[in-house]
Amino acid sequence: MSPQPSPPESPSLIDTLPVRTYTEFKTECLKCKRCRLAETRTQVVVDDGPTPCDLMLIGEGPGADEDAQGIPFVGRSGQLLTKILETVDIKRPKDVYITNVVKCRPPGNRAPEPDEEAHCRPWLEEQIKLIKPRIIVLVGAVAMKTLLGREKAITQMRGTWTQYNGIDTTIIFHPSYLLRYPSPEKGKPKWLTWQDMKAVKNALELYRSANAEQKN
Repeated sequence: MSPQPSPPESPSLIDTLPVRTYTEFKTECLKCKRCRLAETRTQVVVDDGPTPCDLMLIGEGPGADEDAQGIPFVGRSGQLLTKILETVDIKRPKDVYITNVVKCRPPGNRAPEPDEEAHCRPWLEEQIKLIKPRIIVLVGAVAMKTLLGREKAITQMRGTWTQYNGIDTTIIFHPSYLLRYPSPEKGKPKWLTWQDMKAVKNALELYRSANAEQKN
């Protein structure tokens, strides 16, 4: 399925964000104490990948492995995500920039609370502004609801395309969900995610081909 442009689904904070470099942004983000998660984290988990980058993946929040290593998606879910990306020839970290809705681990790996998401939202918006992605992939229901405000189940929304502040955006199952339903059988979540990532890869190739033609 190809991207289907539509009006942005959520108001943006971009116009109110400070003007600074990515290095300046990350330096400040690593010191963040805006919410209660700062009290229990080991470290702030900001990013993995190049800046800027055509492809940006946004997940939910760090787990124990991510909190320990300071890199998003490095535990079991992250290892599966890496394999899924590799099946469509997207390599970490050179081809994709990865982050989360919240940058600090919620205790017990619980879902982020609304106020925690709200405190972290300006960091995420600034990342999007600085990364300048052509495609955003929302990984899981929390990322989908945070950025798009959708109330529908992710089983209904995955694989669909919309726009977030003018950026083509799609939704995939979180790899932790795929670990619970590992069957690769056609029509199952893992197979559907593979189809979704093939669509992402195709969209990336279209953008790159268009850019190459513009330069010639």
